[in-house]
Amino acid sequence: MNYCSQCGAQVGVRVPEGDNRPRHVCGACGAIHYQNPKVVVGCIPEWEDCVLLCRRAIEPRYGLWTLPAGFMERGESAHEGAARETLEEADARVEVLDLYSLFSLPRIDHVYLLFRARLLDLGFGPGTESLEVRLFREDEIPWDEIAFAVVKETLKLYFADRKAGSFPLRTGEILRHPEDPGRYRVTIHGGPTRVDGPASSLS
Repeated sequence: MNYCSQCGAQVGVRVPEGDNRPRHVCGACGAIHYQNPKVVVGCIPEWEDCVLLCRRAIEPRYGLWTLPAGFMERGESAHEGAARETLEEADARVEVLDLYSLFSLPRIDHVYLLFRARLLDLGFGPGTESLEVRLFREDEIPWDEIAFAVVKETLKLYFADRKAGSFPLRTGEILRHPEDPGRYRVTIHGGPTRVDGPASSLS
């Protein structure tokens, strides 16, 4: 950030009085510009024993598969945002159920909220951000073509929990591994920490 959005003057980075970390502060009007993590909301759309995935038509990770998800908008709830993103990316109408996974990705300042959702009909199709949309059974999931680490990890947990017959809320962090920068490290609260996947899928 170079200029103040309130007065247009140049900003600098310093720790404001009473704060404990550097912020962008306007040298003219004194406005403090806080930069907070972005919230990504989305769905795991279910139909019988299948889930709906979208093949991305945009960067990053063009051509790879993902769950329908995107940034939450101002003025909407997390449930509303998840349903909207599913409609926009997959032209799919869903009943949004319980929150299933909450993952923090501190490296890119994102927090993901992914909900289980029930497809209301089979009238889905690719939106403007998708090349293709289709239902997958667990044994059909293209694991090597999943766009994002958070989606891959959520799907792994989801299918394991479906076999167990219950869907507890799953929370954790996905970070670049400190000893292997080419891979990411997954920490599941209440579960094991493991190393999995290329770090490029964190973006």
